[in-house]
Amino acid sequence: MPGPQKRRSGGIPRGLATTGPVLFSYGFRPFFLGAALMAIVAMALWILALTAGLPVGGSYGAAHWHAHEMLFGFAPAVVAGFLLTSVPNWTGRLPVAGRPLMALFGLWVVGRIVLLQPDLIGIGAAAVLDGLFLPALLLIFAREIVAGRKWKDLKVLVVLAFLSAANIGFHLATLTGEHGGLAQRLAVSAYVVLIMIMGGRIIPSFSRNWLNQRGEKRFPIPFNTFDTVAIAGGAVALGGWTLLPENRLTGLIALSAFCLHVARLVRWRGHAVFTEKLLFVLHLAYAFIPLGLLAIALGTQGYLADTAVLHVLTVGAMATMMLAVMARATRGHTGRVLAASPMTTLSYVAILLAALLRPAADLLPGYRTELLTAAGLFWIAAFALFVYEYGPMLARVRRVAIG
Repeated sequence: MPGPQKRRSGGIPRGLATTGPVLFSYGFRPFFLGAALMAIVAMALWILALTAGLPVGGSYGAAHWHAHEMLFGFAPAVVAGFLLTSVPNWTGRLPVAGRPLMALFGLWVVGRIVLLQPDLIGIGAAAVLDGLFLPALLLIFAREIVAGRKWKDLKVLVVLAFLSAANIGFHLATLTGEHGGLAQRLAVSAYVVLIMIMGGRIIPSFSRNWLNQRGEKRFPIPFNTFDTVAIAGGAVALGGWTLLPENRLTGLIALSAFCLHVARLVRWRGHAVFTEKLLFVLHLAYAFIPLGLLAIALGTQGYLADTAVLHVLTVGAMATMMLAVMARATRGHTGRVLAASPMTTLSYVAILLAALLRPAADLLPGYRTELLTAAGLFWIAAFALFVYEYGPMLARVRRVAIG
């Protein structure tokens, strides 16, 4: 178990905070709880904007505000919580905790507040304040990875750099009266590539450990050249979708990447871990990546609207994986058994329903409002269940897992 906070050169206290608020004793705590609460509040406001005309987002407009806060508000908080917990394990360095963690979390909160009504301080000022968080996160992880000499993890910095650029691009597009479609696709692509990379680390590893504990002899195939090819193919397909979403060549590449990622998923033997929902949901979440690649291919042929493609990847792959990782990491790092409770399983069912209903709203325009509302309510239910079950663990339980 990591030790208490120490002071490194430069005077920044590092490590697990053994005094002060439990919430800021480790990076996953404030950011997972903040992300879940943000998911609930932002979706509730979006539903009110759709059904009652609530003027959220000021001059940004409710639709742009909703898109921004899902991609650059909710999702970066989950990434921050995951990486602030994982990177110290990769590098062997002490984690950021205590006051520095409070400051970083405060920077994220400021961005959420100012974008609710950006006109109050000026759209430009609100964009600048919001734009600080992702570059700050990038600098923190750059320092850790370089200091720990973990050069193979530099690809995480590339993903964070793309996210930072996408956020800036989104703000610039909105400020000039354009729709930030390119920035949205760039952000989604960056998140999905991150899931391809990190999923390849954790899903087969966790599955192997679980199967081994039960005396199984057939295990997921470990990371090899095929995985590298699959990630590269997926990244190229997503790059094509980002820049040329209607190009037929993009569709062909996406279709090839779809086949690669279906094969990758099969190699992980998800069916063998079905009885443990805390683990099986990781396989389900990853399944939305090949589905999203197939949706990209269909979109280039005019069979799917770009918003439908977008939401297969965002609600399906991103949100489902993020909820699954938050639940598993919280249980693991607070010393609990790695098994899904009935409430956790119910939250997974809710987010999967949201993931299916949201693209359906674009396929069935006659029921669009009803399907959007239903998807939003299932989304809220999924994260409300998480907050109810895991909020006390994150905010009040200081103990951490050994190892």
